[in-house]
Amino acid sequence: MTIEIEQFGCLSDNFGVLVHDPKTGATAAIDAPEAGPIERVLAARGWVLTDILVTHHHHDHVGGVMALKDRYGARVVGPRSEADRIPGITLAVGEGDTLTFGSFKVDILATPGHTLGHIVFVIPEEKVAFCGDTLFALGCGRVFEGTTDQMWGSLSKLAALPPETSVYCGHEYTLSNARFAMTVDPDNAALATRTRQIERLRSEGRPTLPTTIALECATNPFLRAGDAAIKQVLGMNDATPAEVFAELRLRKNKA
Repeated sequence: MTIEIEQFGCLSDNFGVLVHDPKTGATAAIDAPEAGPIERVLAARGWVLTDILVTHHHHDHVGGVMALKDRYGARVVGPRSEADRIPGITLAVGEGDTLTFGSFKVDILATPGHTLGHIVFVIPEEKVAFCGDTLFALGCGRVFEGTTDQMWGSLSKLAALPPETSVYCGHEYTLSNARFAMTVDPDNAALATRTRQIERLRSEGRPTLPTTIALECATNPFLRAGDAAIKQVLGMNDATPAEVFAELRLRKNKA
């Protein structure tokens, strides 16, 4: 029996995600923006929270951790280099570590950039990645603590995951990301088609996630910084992908 994943809204534009292993009954929250919505979904599904897997220390990802830990006695797993900033942490992990969740193994990838200690949780057997605020649908996180070179390295690491990998992200930013992407990659037919689909989904109040690595590699300009067409639009034909990425991130910050 495969893993079950439930995605739902939290706060203004965060996603809550619950991951359930039917074989063992283990249930993990990916980050904890706020406790209430997570508790309601747990009750509706009849699941008991056993783990909280934290991608990074920002408050909109850890605000509900202590209430959930106190109620369920859940294990709190988070990035080793941010352990002093993760409330209630019981297990600190980093690049190359493997976590046991129920009957599944979870690989830990370090993805610095948005924060210095940001991590991504990957379940290889299920081909699913929980990317927090490193990779978004058609976008990426702002570079708050790291450097653009670090963020480009982190995104390149995620782009190398199997193409069919399902990607869950921390926020519903896809429509604004799509509008920006069209300004720097206007002749990308796949992007244009996807943008129309996104506009329809959002007009119906439906989420645009999860996405896949293959779809992001085909349409997300932040993963396509080496693409000749994007370089030409930016007037950066001779630039490295890292330099193009830095310019894309700068432009998106101002958009």
